[in-house]
Order: sequence, then C-alpha cells, then structure tokens
Amino acid sequence: MSNFVISCGGTGGHLAPGISLAERLIEEGHHCWLIISKKEVDSRLVRKYPQLDFVRAPGAGFSFSPLRFVKFFIQQFQLLIFAFSLLRNKRPDIIVAFGGFITVGITIAGVIHGCPIAIHEANRKPGKATRYLRGLVKRLYLPEGVQLAGVPLDSIKYFGYPLRKGIRRTPKELARRTLRIDVNGKLLVVLGGCQGAQVLNEWVNANFEKLGTEGISVYCVTGLGKGNNGVFEHRSTSNEVVKAYYSTFCDNMGVLMSAADLILSRAGAGTIAELMQCRVPSILVPYPNATDNHQLANARFLEQLGASLTIEQDQMEGLKSEVIELIYNDWLLDKFRQNLQRLNPSKSAELIVHDLENLSSKFTKKSNSKRLQVV
Repeated sequence: MSNFVISCGGTGGHLAPGISLAERLIEEGHHCWLIISKKEVDSRLVRKYPQLDFVRAPGAGFSFSPLRFVKFFIQQFQLLIFAFSLLRNKRPDIIVAFGGFITVGITIAGVIHGCPIAIHEANRKPGKATRYLRGLVKRLYLPEGVQLAGVPLDSIKYFGYPLRKGIRRTPKELARRTLRIDVNGKLLVVLGGCQGAQVLNEWVNANFEKLGTEGISVYCVTGLGKGNNGVFEHRSTSNEVVKAYYSTFCDNMGVLMSAADLILSRAGAGTIAELMQCRVPSILVPYPNATDNHQLANARFLEQLGASLTIEQDQMEGLKSEVIELIYNDWLLDKFRQNLQRLNPSKSAELIVHDLENLSSKFTKKSNSKRLQVV
C-alpha cells in the first residue's frame, strides 16, 4: 500500500475534494495525511472527519497589499521549512495537490525530495498554482475540455471533481425533515461559498419579505462571521406562514441542496459539482473578484449546458424577478434537472484513486530499479 500527502487547505473548495479523495484511498488500504491551513473555515469543516489525519500548515494567500505581500513571503518560507520536515517524516509515495496557497511550498519541497506530484484543477480557468507548477507534475487532472499549454498530453487526465460521500441526492421532503425546515411551499436556498457572500446575505435581507409575499421561504448560509443563526417569519398573500432561516455554516450540504426548489449561489467548482450531484436548479452569481474571473467561467459552462442561469453581480437589480419567475416555472426546473442528471460527477473520486494507484506503482518500480542498479 502507498502513502499519500494531500495538500488541500485554504478554502472549502480545496479541502472538500481532498477529504473525498482521502476517504477513498483509505478504503483501499492506503495511508493519507491531509495538509490544511490554520483558517477557521478549515477547522470547522474537518470536525466532521475525526477519522482522517489532518496536519495544519503555515501559509497565507497572495496579495498586492504591501503588508500582506510581506506576510505571504514570510509564511511561504515557513511553509517550505514545514514541508521539508513533513516529507522527511511521512515519506509519501505521491503528493496530491488541490491548489491554493499551501500547494506551492508542498510541491516545491516534494520535487526536491524526488516525490511525484499530481495536481487536481477543478475550475474551468486553471488557477495560479496550477499554471505556475504545471511543468513539475507527473499528473494533472483537468475538467473535460480545459486546455493548458506546457504539459505533456500523457500527463493529463480529464477527471471531474471528487465529491465527499455525504454529498448525494435526498428526497426533498426527507431532506427538509432532516434539517428541520418547516415550510410547505417553495424553498430558495442561498449559498455564498465556504466563507459566505455578504452581497447575497444583504440581498436576502432586502428581499425576504417580497419573496415571502409570493410564498417563497429562504434558507441562507451566511458564512462564518457574516451573520447569526435565526429564523424569521412572514405571511404570504394567501396568509400562509413563510420563513427565512439563517445559518452561519452547513456541514450537510447534500441534504440542504436536496431540500431546495432553487439555489442562489456563487459559482465555485465545488458548488457546481454538488449541484450536478444533487440535481438542483440554480441561479449563479459569480464572485467578480475571483482569480482570473474563474467563477464566471464555471457558471457559464453550466448555463451553456442548459442546467442553470447566470446573473453577474453588477446586474442583480433584476434578480428578485428572475427568482420568482424561475421557482414557479416547473417545466424549466424539470429541464434543468434532466440536464444536470447527464452531468453526474459521482465516479470522479474512484477514477482518480485508480489512476493514483497505477501512478504510485509505476514510480515505486522505477525507484526500486534504480536502487538495484546502484547496489
């Protein structure tokens, strides 16, 4: 069996697929260590997985702000020292990286140690870590149809986003009972990504009563530090009670998505994969400051496949009307669900595990052959 170091910290979009991959690798008898950041979002998500080995690493995201720029380089140096020590102790057969600010230090240390590197890129526009490190990898996992120059074709595999086992479609009424969502009519779920989106939270605050008048209840995941847990009530024009649920975090995303008639969300790669898996229609509002505007590329991809609508953040004045029109258009919602069903990503984790096992076996044989030649 093989040892794997999985670099996946910094955001839920990096951490969640790392957890998914580790779960499958461990089931096959391998050993895994997941390298995560010291950010609160990482700490909150890993509580659900006490059976996995998480190692917290130093590191900070890149910024052009002078103070943050200095902090980035200082912590990258600390991360590099940390990575050398980690790799000497764990002696992994392969390092798997999911992008983010931790990936660079771990990858460079791995290359110096002679450890094969695999990088998984989830976005339709590859991130900085993937672009800068692509010449160092033995395997690059890309979304179908995405091109990246400077990588040998035999190093690329077109596999999707590895989803955690808990992300699966649940019957709507069961999902609502599980989450104790007590609504009879339509439910709009609002997601701002792992850290929340203040602009979406403010939109819910400004529009809940108008949506409630139309018989639409709301469940808003505000993000850690961006709101409080609570429930508010309103009466529709037919005198039915509708509710607005506010929650700072959700660690049961598959069930929450399954409870929704429609989702309003940012467009991170993880969210896109979860929408596919749970087959939930959506309106996506991409984060406009995402690196290389990759969220817009993700959202447009799903929209072009007839499975979602995209509204850019500077065009949100018509969002309320779009939500009301779409959530009551059962014919179009069914079309979205049918198109999402054809995009089911549920086998991605298994495909990646199988490929990594072959890759590990290949490089282990090469390493053993070199040792024999030296002897």
